[in-house]
Amino acid sequence: MTTAPVLAADTVGEPAVNITIFAIFVAATLVIVLRVARTNRTATDYYAGGRAFSGRQNGIAISGDYLSAASFLGIAGAIALQGYDGFLYSIGFLVAWLVALLLVAELLRNTGRYTMADVLSFRLRQGPVRTAAAVSTLAVSFFYLLAQMTGAGGLVNLLLGVSGSAAQNITIAIVGVLMIVYVLVGGMKGTTWVQIIKAVLLVTGAALMTIWVLGKNGMNLSTLLGEGAAASPRGEAVLEPGVRYGTSNLTKIDFISLSIALVLGTAGLPHVLMRFYTVPSALQARRSVAWAIGIIGLFYLFTLVLGFGAMYLVGAEEITSAPGGQNSAAPLLAYELGGTLLLGIIAAVAFATILAVVAGLTITASASFAHDVYNSVIKKGTATPEREVRVARITAVVIGAIAIVGGIFAKNQNVAFLVALAFAVAASANLPTILYSLFWKGFTTRGALWSIYGGLISAVVLIVFSPVVSGKVNANGTSASMIKDTSVDFSWFPLENPGIVSIPLAFFLGWLGSVTSRKPTGAEAEEFEAKFAEMEVRSLTGAGAEKALVH
Repeated sequence: MTTAPVLAADTVGEPAVNITIFAIFVAATLVIVLRVARTNRTATDYYAGGRAFSGRQNGIAISGDYLSAASFLGIAGAIALQGYDGFLYSIGFLVAWLVALLLVAELLRNTGRYTMADVLSFRLRQGPVRTAAAVSTLAVSFFYLLAQMTGAGGLVNLLLGVSGSAAQNITIAIVGVLMIVYVLVGGMKGTTWVQIIKAVLLVTGAALMTIWVLGKNGMNLSTLLGEGAAASPRGEAVLEPGVRYGTSNLTKIDFISLSIALVLGTAGLPHVLMRFYTVPSALQARRSVAWAIGIIGLFYLFTLVLGFGAMYLVGAEEITSAPGGQNSAAPLLAYELGGTLLLGIIAAVAFATILAVVAGLTITASASFAHDVYNSVIKKGTATPEREVRVARITAVVIGAIAIVGGIFAKNQNVAFLVALAFAVAASANLPTILYSLFWKGFTTRGALWSIYGGLISAVVLIVFSPVVSGKVNANGTSASMIKDTSVDFSWFPLENPGIVSIPLAFFLGWLGSVTSRKPTGAEAEEFEAKFAEMEVRSLTGAGAEKALVH
């Protein structure tokens, strides 16, 4: 086993190299965004990239949107410390795309125009349903966005070699300002190209490290797994289930809850759903998901090698003692393999990952407010496309400012619950209403409101009163059960993820609200059935979809 280079106490590699490579990426992507911005002339260009992206291009962009810093740094670290149980995250994230492919992608593309609310309000009352959908979208986007911004501040010590509160604040502000520039100038087109570039860099970097790690073990995965188990303080237990989620019945239930949230939450993430509107047809929407599944699946296979490579070549003790805790596994492995240069590249990819994801989240949230709340609810659909885009740009600036402030205030807190909250809210509030709207003729406005608000409120409340928030004092992403402060322990919900409760509750509330609604009669009933029939034909066949997408 190769001995890792001696590392500084608070940094890895050469900060100047890390910053230089990152600056090159930012400069290159800004040039591309400025060139693309010249073609933004309509609301469709700004929101949906003119629907000019192919299935392959959109699939690569989706993978860039989906593979956040948590996927790259967090999963590799989880595998490095927990082995098999850490890899279960990769499996859950990947399997989730089958739900998106089979139940959501094509149907949403055929039925909506820009946002999830277009689908939910197709045959229901516009005002309350669009408002509820916008609230849910903003909630998911904000917590996902806050997690990314906080992650940028948390990684600054390790990757850029600066310390102190002021330095982290500046880093968060820089990420926020760049995010705003990408969205304001480039719109969806610019954001998409940033995500494509980032996805290519991320997968290429991960592939290079994977081949390098396997090369040190004779290109034999079994040998790597054995060496990793031998180096781990947990021994061969890392090759079997149970290190993290098998210690008690409660942890097993917690894993089931987490799995449900991951598998169902992905198909309800608003920034992922919005990407289905950037392609010209439902066929391209299906192809984009197929490309995304292939790329994401390949990347998660890479994380298995990277995780066990870090377990073997870096070691659990050095990972847990480094700034960032388990999130430092991939950067430490890069430094062990290729020294300062490879670490600089991986550092740039990590920050590029954050930039691409926050840009996608920002344009989704701003589009939801401008299109669903401002134009459809406040202006009753009378706002011009130019005015709507102007409001979206103003909203992007406001959201960016809020994200910067929120990231600064939360920079020293554990951010795992923010990501869990985003997936739990998406799975609880968004997916039930989407499926009910598409497939159940008896779904009503009351059912939609009860499902969205019930799923949102229950997910938030249960997480607030779970061990993830209450009693949590560590900020390195480890389990809440590992380090607790009983003096601030106000939890009464025992699980770390609320999915096993909030998701079935949202489905139940959607059904209950619908069956208790007043039944339409006469002409109202005929219109209600005709609207569902139109939506069913359009969603399943695409007939009439193109006409609806034209301004």
